[in-house]
Amino acid sequence: MNDLKDKDLVAPYYKFESGLAGEIKLSAKLFGYKINKDLLYRATRVYLLNLRQGTHSTKTRGEVVGTGKKPWPQKHTGRARHGSRRSPIWKGGGIAFGPRPREYNYQLPKKMVRRAMQSALRVKLQSEQLGVLDRMGFAQPKTKEGLQVLGRIGFPKGLTNELLLVVSHQEYGLAVKKTFSNLPWAKCVESNSLIVYDLLKYEHLLITEAALGELEARCAVAAA
Repeated sequence: MNDLKDKDLVAPYYKFESGLAGEIKLSAKLFGYKINKDLLYRATRVYLLNLRQGTHSTKTRGEVVGTGKKPWPQKHTGRARHGSRRSPIWKGGGIAFGPRPREYNYQLPKKMVRRAMQSALRVKLQSEQLGVLDRMGFAQPKTKEGLQVLGRIGFPKGLTNELLLVVSHQEYGLAVKKTFSNLPWAKCVESNSLIVYDLLKYEHLLITEAALGELEARCAVAAA
């Protein structure tokens, strides 16, 4: 863990109803670690690998349609020797060493995932792209109300930069989820579903207090 001062572990604090309300001190268990670029790369690479279906396939000479008859006699024709029209060197023949169905799934050790998450959170803090919201909740799905909340925080309608909103398990209901689903530049996720790839993909991070607590507990479980 870094030897960090308290002033390095603060972020803007926003109220759901009124907007900016000062600053909040962040937990060193989440934001007090050095940025490990290698782990950030590994976590991103593994996520992208796991997205691959691995269904790519080409036909070998034993799978393509074609006769197995020898095209011409072995000798005395003046031509090269051939045994089958399904050979890879013939047009319409099989593919030699082509892609075949395979599994790309890979999992990083839990400690590496935890450190990568802490590094990504640290990147947002150092880049001043992190904000903390006291709570999140709507009576019913209303994109207009979601835009009003973000407008009070400083994210106007038509924003080109992207926003990742992280809420707790209790806050991540249908109303919150659908409120932000119509905003192409914003994504709302539950804290338990937060991944390093999203932290690096979206420019700004807005996280609720309850979600911070869940993330800290999540890292504590990974450390056990």
